[in-house]
Amino acid sequence: MTTTYFYRILALWLCTVGIASAQNKPLLGFTEDDAKQHLELEARFDKKLSSRSIGETIKTLSAQPHHLGSARGRAVAEEILQRFKSYGWDAEIVTYQVLFPTPKERLLELTAPGHYQALLKEPALKEDATSGQEGQLPTYNCWSADGDVNAELVFVNYGLPDDYEYLERAGVSVKGKIVIAKYGRSWRGIKPKVAQEHGAIGCIIYSDPKDDGYYNGDVYPKGAYKNEYGVQRGSVMDMVIYPGDPLTPGIASTAAAKRLDRLQAPSLLKIPVLPISYHDAEPLLRSLDGPVAPEAWRGALPFTYHIGPGKAKVHLKLAFNWQTKPCYDVIAKIKGSEYPDQWVIRGNHHDAWVNGASDPISGLAALLEEAKSIGELHKEGYRPRRTLVYCAWDGEEPSLLGSTEWAEDHATELQDKAVLYINSDSNGRGFLEAKGSHALETLVNEVGSNITDPQTGVSIIARRLARDVITAPTTKLKKEKLARQTLPLGAMGTGSDYSAFIQHLGVPSLDFGFGGEDDGGEYHSIYDSYDDYVRFKDPIFSYGVALSQTAGHTALRVADAIILPFDFRKLYETVNRYADELVEMTNSLRESTAIENQLITENKYHLTLDTALHLQPLVVREIVPTVDFTPLQHALKGLDTVTAALSAGKTIADKQQFNKLLYQAEQQLLSVEGLPSRAWYKHMLYAPGFYTGYGVKTVPGVREAIEQRQWANVPAQITHVTDAINRLTAQLKKGTI
Repeated sequence: MTTTYFYRILALWLCTVGIASAQNKPLLGFTEDDAKQHLELEARFDKKLSSRSIGETIKTLSAQPHHLGSARGRAVAEEILQRFKSYGWDAEIVTYQVLFPTPKERLLELTAPGHYQALLKEPALKEDATSGQEGQLPTYNCWSADGDVNAELVFVNYGLPDDYEYLERAGVSVKGKIVIAKYGRSWRGIKPKVAQEHGAIGCIIYSDPKDDGYYNGDVYPKGAYKNEYGVQRGSVMDMVIYPGDPLTPGIASTAAAKRLDRLQAPSLLKIPVLPISYHDAEPLLRSLDGPVAPEAWRGALPFTYHIGPGKAKVHLKLAFNWQTKPCYDVIAKIKGSEYPDQWVIRGNHHDAWVNGASDPISGLAALLEEAKSIGELHKEGYRPRRTLVYCAWDGEEPSLLGSTEWAEDHATELQDKAVLYINSDSNGRGFLEAKGSHALETLVNEVGSNITDPQTGVSIIARRLARDVITAPTTKLKKEKLARQTLPLGAMGTGSDYSAFIQHLGVPSLDFGFGGEDDGGEYHSIYDSYDDYVRFKDPIFSYGVALSQTAGHTALRVADAIILPFDFRKLYETVNRYADELVEMTNSLRESTAIENQLITENKYHLTLDTALHLQPLVVREIVPTVDFTPLQHALKGLDTVTAALSAGKTIADKQQFNKLLYQAEQQLLSVEGLPSRAWYKHMLYAPGFYTGYGVKTVPGVREAIEQRQWANVPAQITHVTDAINRLTAQLKKGTI
């Protein structure tokens, strides 16, 4: 039996189980009669979706470079506006004035031994019609500091804290040096952040072919993977401090806004940073001497990887135009018939680093197709109960500018009216990826169970569950996943436009996309083009339709539900699991630290030291203290009781009052103080990790205090989370009888 055949049979079985378990259950939040009518509406919505139309939108809107502040960027916003209006939506462009640096000088050269000047250029390809256009942003890292530095070069692997611990043990300092790090294993902005913390004066980031190139498959244009000249542009703002305009944290970047001094902005780096191709990285890395890099650090370039420093010296010179640019958000609305002051918001950005066929136009095309279908339903007489707000954000790529500024501008109104924010970004062929507020997990499964995967004919939930079973690394995990009948929602870090809504304002949020069978190396390069997309991403745009169905059905269902489809039982179960993880992590850390300290004390580690690298012996670590999680566990018992009552239907009769307390419940999980060292992030359950960037840390205040061994901070962070859970419980109690 082939893996593909087994996979399909497993998906079909899971789909059958899901259908059987869902029988005789009305849609969450609907009466039986209303559910029937609503499913008929969704079927009409689906019939109006067109894969051909989605493909045409991708081709049209990715036809030219259209980054923030460019003439084409404005033209794309205007075209989206006219499309919304033609669909029958009430639409406008809302403009903010935001800082956006673009390069005016870029120089990278190896000055010893020998000389090499980096190309810093991606060549046009005859197989890619848009790759040679005028108006392309050059290869750079947005929010790098200006700088002109000459120094020895040090290879720092992926440039993460653990890599610097190894360098310290190996006796290698980066202070006063320029470091070169591989893309991967974390968000790119973490690499210069950690380098700066360790005293480096410059940072170079390259894509190693082992991670993103020929090691994985044929390179573009023959295959999908990054060729030797491809470069990943991208932001290196410290967005784990706050996203949006770095000069206006917490307030909208309007023309009259009070701005910080740029050199004092806490989210901006102080050292120059530049991304390069593996073609340009090869002579730099080849010139390094010093210790041979450990096996886990080695890439796929054809030479021995060394750490340095030594004879290799480089000159890095960068200068930028630090200009304020207009940021054009397109906002479209269809007013609700019963609850006009309850908003269901859907968003995807429209700006790109270059042409952006995949990122972001594939997601935007799905959103516009939803808007077109809903508009046609509206012209036929459909009136949503709640107001639908569809948004095309500008400035996402530099630092979530358009969505953050709009959210900060309308913060009070959003906390009063926003029921749900639904996000998407890039989209491709493969499996459903869904993350968000865990009280929405039941809704997502209910929606996804009624949407057919274009390739397999089973539901998108069943296909994803089957993938999770097959890719589970152990038999135990395979059994656990096989027993699952529902897809767990992922938790939200950052990196897309949902951040301001959930993590700053406490608006319930979801993020959808498809992928996993669309791998490639075009990300943030000139090769993120229509030609690349139709060959390697979603050739017949069928997953564009699947995204329109997933996000569109979710928006319509929440807009029309009689009782909003939140299931706080799922939230309780998830947070309870997070609490168990924290207890287990603390106990495990205590045990492992005790064993390690014993080995150090008994001088047994010297037997394993690599004397060729002159590794320094480990030092005894601070003993892990006992942590009292009792207050949090007691708070969770209270949440358990009230969510059980809600699930049993013991709720108040006033539907409007009940619905409002449901959608404002997420706000109770915010803390006025915010997270340590980054008060903009106020959600006590979800935040980007301080050293992971896009990657999420759940219960971040507590988890990161433990991980970073900041034991004095742990009790206060447990108190903040406990208080948030108690506030949530009190809010939900208002809805019970």
